[in-house]
Amino acid sequence: MRARTLSTEPGVAQFALIAGLEALVRGATLAAFPLLMYRAWGDAGVVSEIYFVVGLLSLLTALSVPRLAQRFQRRWVYVMGLGLYGVAACFGIAGGKWTTAALLCNTMAAATSFVCFNAYVLDHVAKADFARLESLRMFYGVPGWVLGPALGVQLLPVWHGAPFLMAGTGALAILLVLWRMRLGNGRVMVRSSATSTHLVVYLKRFFNQPRLIGGWLFAVLRSCGWWFFFVYVGIFAVQNGLGDEVGGIATSLANLGLVAAPLLYRWVQRTSVRLAIRTGFLMSCLCFVLATLVSGTPWVTVGLLLLGTYFLVLLDVCAGLPFLLSVKPSERTEMSAVYSSFRDVSGILSPALAWLVLQFSGVSAVFAAAGAALLLGWSLAGRLHPQLGVPGALRERSAPATPEGPN
Repeated sequence: MRARTLSTEPGVAQFALIAGLEALVRGATLAAFPLLMYRAWGDAGVVSEIYFVVGLLSLLTALSVPRLAQRFQRRWVYVMGLGLYGVAACFGIAGGKWTTAALLCNTMAAATSFVCFNAYVLDHVAKADFARLESLRMFYGVPGWVLGPALGVQLLPVWHGAPFLMAGTGALAILLVLWRMRLGNGRVMVRSSATSTHLVVYLKRFFNQPRLIGGWLFAVLRSCGWWFFFVYVGIFAVQNGLGDEVGGIATSLANLGLVAAPLLYRWVQRTSVRLAIRTGFLMSCLCFVLATLVSGTPWVTVGLLLLGTYFLVLLDVCAGLPFLLSVKPSERTEMSAVYSSFRDVSGILSPALAWLVLQFSGVSAVFAAAGAALLLGWSLAGRLHPQLGVPGALRERSAPATPEGPN
């Protein structure tokens, strides 16, 4: 009976499968949203303002998930999040300025699902397997992230609702997988269901732990780099006469870097988490800044941005580890909510910064702003412990000095 229980325990492969399906859901509309929003409103500044408001509402959603999970149980909150993907698909199919409502529902769905997903991962996956899960999660996400954006944009001339139909179908597939996994309400939630967790309480716990703050900032800054690329590469291409399809194709090519995730993971293991994070931030920063400097040659700009995203993939592999390795078991659900807020915070800071830049310059200048954010990440990563992520038994320890005696 014991063996059977262990064999049915959800593990790395099952969670990587869920992540792969969500990649299909989000990837199908990833490149379509900026184009459809730009068509609907006709101004990059207005689009930035809308993304800013959406980011604020999404952040509030993510931070409220622990409270909702205690009131309605985590598995039902997860189902509600997946249901929001379906609502987003309906608004997207309606088209026009209803795309704004679709963007809001889609972002809130991603925030809700991400909190619940990470809480379950912390329940069922050992710390030693976190890095393996991150690399396998991205590898499983290759079909969705690579084919989804290009296919979604290619289908827009046929029917603008096609990407949203794909996303809704993917959300239904996730729901079926979760039903079969029978994850329940989570181990920590079962033990603490009688305890009310308030937003202010777990935010105070978070701010009292510098290692969590640092790990969260890495995720925010990495996400800012992706946000600037996903939203503005398509708009930049349209404004410079490269065509509507370039944004989708560029997004798919950027996500193709996920194929290298397992190889990057091995490289991180051979070197150190600190070196990998600093390398990813510095090299992506250089690529984004150079892309702005050569914006007079649009194709070169797009190429440099693509190169920069491959270093962002390296950050996807390792930049979340400082946070995950520092979470206390008793705070899994609450800190999952805090960690997942990195998407929403980057979705607030990035459009705000982009809006400010666009008041004085063109779209190409926003890539330099992304480079500045990535440079900040490189600087902060210098404070990480050199042996972060190395198993305790393998860490190098400086031997105490001993006086030399006669032979």
